[in-house]
Amino acid sequence: MNPVEGVLAREFPERRVAATVRVPNGNHKRTAVATFADGGEVVVQTAADAAALALEAALSRAVRERTSIPVPRVLASGALDGVGYVVAERAPGDELHERFVSLDSAAQRRVARSFGVGLGQLHERFSFDGYGRLGRPARGRRRADGGSATEFESEPVRGFDAVSAGDDDWEAWFAAYAREGIAALPPAFDGVREQLEEAVAAASLPVNPPSHLYPWDFRPGNALVAGERVSAVLDWGRPIAAAPGLAVAKVEHLVADWYVEDGAPLRRAFRAGYESVRPLPPVPRAYRVAAVVRSAVDSAGEVTRPGYPERTGSAAVDFHRARLDALL
Repeated sequence: MNPVEGVLAREFPERRVAATVRVPNGNHKRTAVATFADGGEVVVQTAADAAALALEAALSRAVRERTSIPVPRVLASGALDGVGYVVAERAPGDELHERFVSLDSAAQRRVARSFGVGLGQLHERFSFDGYGRLGRPARGRRRADGGSATEFESEPVRGFDAVSAGDDDWEAWFAAYAREGIAALPPAFDGVREQLEEAVAAASLPVNPPSHLYPWDFRPGNALVAGERVSAVLDWGRPIAAAPGLAVAKVEHLVADWYVEDGAPLRRAFRAGYESVRPLPPVPRAYRVAAVVRSAVDSAGEVTRPGYPERTGSAAVDFHRARLDALL
């Protein structure tokens, strides 16, 4: 019995599974869509890092409860034979990554605005005492339906903590974060590497700014669209606590620059959405440099493929280089 079959047998012992289809996405998780004989569908994700997947499930629940961002309901989470798993509703819609460029300009602006509203709500509802990756105090409990899977229950107020060592100094944390991204760039970026390092070293940053949720992958590529509106945001893995301006820089880059040549209208819509929730925070140039750097290479060390149809090879490198050159 493979892990997905084992999870389905544990969580839905009375339902017969008609089919499971693997979804070929993600570097750290395996995703499958299961269809039951009665016609219902669920999404099953499994990962070797059970703690990381449990954190993602807990954050998904919290975002669904505290914001208007459409997040699929988590039905169950736990671990089976050392493998972590999450079972969630199957959300309606098509992949926004593929659909974004075919939307008309008004629909694109609505999407951009919705990401601004969503990020503003995340910053309004999630605050922390320090900076760095997030962790969770684990508390095992039985599911509401009497099941035995271990879940990570959201605390009443916050429920997540910044746990990186030395995470109380923003300037030091940001410098390490940016330099790590610069070091990960492949040789094709050697021509700007020194300038990037100088831009980070010379940055004038806010002194210990407030710390809010930095959703690592809050972008159209991890969303679904139905009726020209965002119907689901799917990936809440690897969350970070950081100054809000850093998240603004990255999400704005991934929304306004990733798919279109002239991102100015999308940028205005994104900012208007954010400002409908809270004032826009300071976004120094160094944050924008870090946003491009940390978006240019994925967790496997490969250059990311912007746009749709996706740019690959030298075209992908040229996209990232052009944005870095403009900032530098």
